[in-house]
Amino acid sequence: MTPDDLDTAITCVTTALTPMTSRNWSEAPGTGEWTAWHTAEHIGDCLLSYAAQVVAQPTTHYVRFLAKADEDATPADLLEFATAGAGILSATLHTTSPTTRAYHPSGLSDPEGFTAMASVEILIHGTDIARGLGTSITPPSDLCTRILLRLFPHVDVRGIDPWTALLWATNRIDLPGKPRQTAWHWQGTPLT
Repeated sequence: MTPDDLDTAITCVTTALTPMTSRNWSEAPGTGEWTAWHTAEHIGDCLLSYAAQVVAQPTTHYVRFLAKADEDATPADLLEFATAGAGILSATLHTTSPTTRAYHPSGLSDPEGFTAMASVEILIHGTDIARGLGTSITPPSDLCTRILLRLFPHVDVRGIDPWTALLWATNRIDLPGKPRQTAWHWQGTPLT
């Protein structure tokens, strides 16, 4: 996983959601109990938080801040917030040593891990927003394959379309013959 993958993920989501910015995201469902508006805000916060982790490199906690969108932010503003977060994280990852390690609840992660986790945050929460607005997102299969290999090496998804497999691995869909992923997790720690 490279910062280019992160750039691809955010472009995929913003391209799909930009035509939906005239809709009321405060009334559309997002992730869980969140609206689409709050889900989009979470994406921006998550990306900025990951950038802070990579820069400060704490080993036992998240850097203590919360990035929030203005209360009157429009859907277009929220996409801009997410895009800014992705750009800051991508720029940070481009200049970070591969030996860098920083805290994540899934374990000390490396730049590749933060890239993959951020890509999942973008794509999965982006698809939550898209579903709430009655549209869909279809990221490139090769990006989904790299994410699965990096974060879900413990999940057998052979023979399944990579985007479908990623949606299943993150408990967004059910797959016939596969158990529901109610307590899913990813491997944030380096693979080697």
